[in-house]
Amino acid sequence: MQRMRISRRKFLHVAAAAAAFPAVSRPAMAQTYPAHPVRVIVGLSAGTAPDIIARLLAQWLSARFDRPFIVENRPGAGTNLATQTVGRAPPDGYALLLVTASSAIGSGLYDGASFNLVRDISPVACICGVPFVMMVNPSFPAKTVPEFIAYAKANPGRINMASVGNGSAPHIFGELFKAMAGVDLFHVPYRGNPLPDLIGGQVQVYFAAMISSTGFIRAGKLRALAVTTAQRSPLLADIPAVGEFLPGYEASAWQGVGAPKNTPSEIIEVLNNEINAGLADAKMQGRFADLGAVPMPMTPEAFGKFIADETEKWAKVIKVANIRAD
Repeated sequence: MQRMRISRRKFLHVAAAAAAFPAVSRPAMAQTYPAHPVRVIVGLSAGTAPDIIARLLAQWLSARFDRPFIVENRPGAGTNLATQTVGRAPPDGYALLLVTASSAIGSGLYDGASFNLVRDISPVACICGVPFVMMVNPSFPAKTVPEFIAYAKANPGRINMASVGNGSAPHIFGELFKAMAGVDLFHVPYRGNPLPDLIGGQVQVYFAAMISSTGFIRAGKLRALAVTTAQRSPLLADIPAVGEFLPGYEASAWQGVGAPKNTPSEIIEVLNNEINAGLADAKMQGRFADLGAVPMPMTPEAFGKFIADETEKWAKVIKVANIRAD
């Protein structure tokens, strides 16, 4: 009987320790994270604006954690290949996704996919927003957004609107403009950069990231009609926002970080804190400003709502415009 009592006491002690183990191990996991290199998966090619921002962030996190954060480019299927890669990775914080506006657009464009950005990716932190610019060739007769709309209504289907591909951010942002302005523009998708043809006059209008456009605008090679953000941009302070003429119009690129679903909340919190510290750093802010990017610190919960709202918004535009993936 004595042996039985001792055995039961030992059993209860072990059971109690086991029950307490998760409460101890999860904070410990966050304290030791990362123990080895972390991959940051980018769904766009090297050298693109999101890739540059991802590399800036990776440098910051590598220095803060004293562990390598390695950017890995996985372009394809409108960034859905990268989303799928991270969504299927172990939820341990060692595979992170650069979540972008293209990720949200791709969710609506490839709505039959076996994975889902909102369902399969845990939001970690928002990084920044990137304004776009509505630009025309300087020889185009319209010098303002109202003049452009009037000209487009008088010439339906005769204005060529360039993009970097069917379902790309420039395409979708242009489709939102078409719907809200009630105009018919002819979409011309490019596999490469359409700026040379815009400068040459083969296409007439293009919604492009500010980072790739400001130099041409300042040199007089292109005319900016408006920025696509809700407010004017400090980089082009004399250029109005589209929303000043079409109330409610807002279309911005943005970047953030996601992780596989069920990644421990402690790891997500650690990453969120360090990313937000980077966004508050003066040198990092200067680097973002050089790229035309605006820091957008958020909690994981706020970023999750932002992703869900953006996904729903662009899915509606895709449906109304009847856009199909290539």
